[in-house]
Amino acid sequence: MRLEPIANPSMARTLVPPAAALVATVVIASLLAMVAGGNPFRVLGLIIEGAVGSRFALLETLNRATPLIFTGLAVAVAFRAKLWNIGAEAQLYAGAVMAVVLGTGALAWPAFALLPTMAAAAMLAGAVILLVPALLKTRLGVDEVVTTLLFNFIFLLFVSYLLEGPMKDPMGMGWPKSPRLIAEARLPRIVDGLRLHWGFGLALIAAGVVWVINTRTTLGYEMRAVGQNAEAARFAGIPVGRVIVKTALLSGGLAALAGFSEVSGLKGSLTLDLSPGFGYSGIIVAMLALLNPLGVVAAALFVAGIFVGADSMSRAVGVPTYLADIMLATALLLMVLAILLTRFRILRE
Repeated sequence: MRLEPIANPSMARTLVPPAAALVATVVIASLLAMVAGGNPFRVLGLIIEGAVGSRFALLETLNRATPLIFTGLAVAVAFRAKLWNIGAEAQLYAGAVMAVVLGTGALAWPAFALLPTMAAAAMLAGAVILLVPALLKTRLGVDEVVTTLLFNFIFLLFVSYLLEGPMKDPMGMGWPKSPRLIAEARLPRIVDGLRLHWGFGLALIAAGVVWVINTRTTLGYEMRAVGQNAEAARFAGIPVGRVIVKTALLSGGLAALAGFSEVSGLKGSLTLDLSPGFGYSGIIVAMLALLNPLGVVAAALFVAGIFVGADSMSRAVGVPTYLADIMLATALLLMVLAILLTRFRILRE
């Protein structure tokens, strides 16, 4: 058996394997629901109903999708240039820390000036966090998978220190959390009385901007060229090291916006459980979207819908919410296989 590259895959070749991967994921999830003692049709129906079955459920799904769009975009941008950013979790928390530093009274500005400043500072913090592994990769050849992954643990420990020390809320009754943001530092709600905030709108704008960068700018072309073949890009005169650094700055900044959005739009303060793994879930989102920034929005909504729907389903029928984790892991593995089949054909020797 050997793999033969397909120069120009047809539309059917491009769309059928990913669609089959999603169908196979549903089938496997149904079988697991049966093993767990639930009716698979009812379990899947409850997941869909819990995700989009009411106005409240739909808005909660959009709310959960917001940080996933940011981290999915961060991963998609980096992976496009073969910069393996596994550290979106650290970059997310870096953005959250900057949001708290500026949003708890350090700047007595009106909201129209304070919120953009907080977002810009958050992006800068996330960019710096990823800049270090990028420089280690370009200057010393250090594997960025290791450095970005380790930064997650290092920065979480740093956040823990901050919440137990300099940033601890004196009115928090001993709990490790930061002071609450002032009113001017909070993103307004899209729908009054519900939790959906304008961070979701910012995420959609970010997806559009990344799409424009990828398809309409020189940087986007250079990132694709470096990702396809770094040596060929270098031979053609593209500054590979500089492109990787620019990619890192953009990717880290996007991931940090997830932290800014969660603190300013939803939580109002920083805690160690701010993210239940949004940085890691962003890898799943990006891969399901085939690294397409507009596809990231759809993939984030899909992943968020599974998480929100699984919570509702678990309360209704008693099937563990871990079914959602298994569904996403299965979807990721099958999507990777589907991507392989869209680009290569299997030949028998």
